[in-house]
Amino acid sequence: MSRCFSFTRTKNWCFRSTFTRSGLRSEITDLKDGTVMHCWVPKTRKDSKPDLLLIHGLGANALWQWGDVIQHFAPYFNVYVPDLVFFGDSYTTRPERTESFQAQCLMRVMEAHSVQKFSLVGLSYGGFVGYSMAAQFAEAVERVVICCSGICMEEKDLIEGVFAVSDLEEAGRILVPQSPDKLRELVGYTFFRPPPVRLIPSCFLADFIDAMCGEYVEEKRDLIRAVPKDRRLSDIPKLTQPTLIIWGEHDRVFPLELGHRLKRHLGDNAYLTVVKNTGHAFNVERPKEFIKLLKSFLVDLQPPPGNPVSNTKAI
Repeated sequence: MSRCFSFTRTKNWCFRSTFTRSGLRSEITDLKDGTVMHCWVPKTRKDSKPDLLLIHGLGANALWQWGDVIQHFAPYFNVYVPDLVFFGDSYTTRPERTESFQAQCLMRVMEAHSVQKFSLVGLSYGGFVGYSMAAQFAEAVERVVICCSGICMEEKDLIEGVFAVSDLEEAGRILVPQSPDKLRELVGYTFFRPPPVRLIPSCFLADFIDAMCGEYVEEKRDLIRAVPKDRRLSDIPKLTQPTLIIWGEHDRVFPLELGHRLKRHLGDNAYLTVVKNTGHAFNVERPKEFIKLLKSFLVDLQPPPGNPVSNTKAI
């Protein structure tokens, strides 16, 4: 049976061109412990610019999740955009699957490029990794942006009805889809107003799965299993860096309550902004607002305007 034209690989090529035009190059770093990391790094690092690390989430590689963002920040920062372990061209033969291990791998990549201090943005699962980096390497991480990441979830939340999907194995099948139907289900959970994926031919969806979700399937699901394992709020460290928390109002992957929980956990050091009429993929549904919030916090070094008492804002 003939396959559809590969829209996914064509889009991937377009994103690569965007990264290249934005002054980045593809770089492989062998950590010499069975782990190989791929990262987009500046072709020429400028000491006059601060450094910024962009960490993607599940579902795709760094190109797809940051392809529409990179051009807005390359003029202001030396930007580093890695593929997490088991995504893109990054992998390991080691058994570790925690966000702490991912954070340590990213830190070693930054050290390999002589980056001593940087700010970071983490999307969804990337937020778990970014938070862990900020906690482990507080002297290196200056400002933190956490986007719809359930940092303060607890293992008991899975059985107490906090999540739309409480079965971890089923969550893994949705978040790492292997069929067009599961991909449609994933889109339904991540968007407040989902695009009409039912009208998209299954061969196009299968093409995306083959290109983005076809490798390291069980390893990626292990990453998901590792997140809630023995997780308790009392064990989660409190960051000392200025932290911006951004959440979609109608997030069905990590409910908004987890955003408020994180804000309470961090106290006055953090700011929570709720993007109205969006879901988990608020950065896709309201991209202009997303860019504006990031620029205000990372470029202008300003907190989002809002209630000075609660440090919480809805836009």
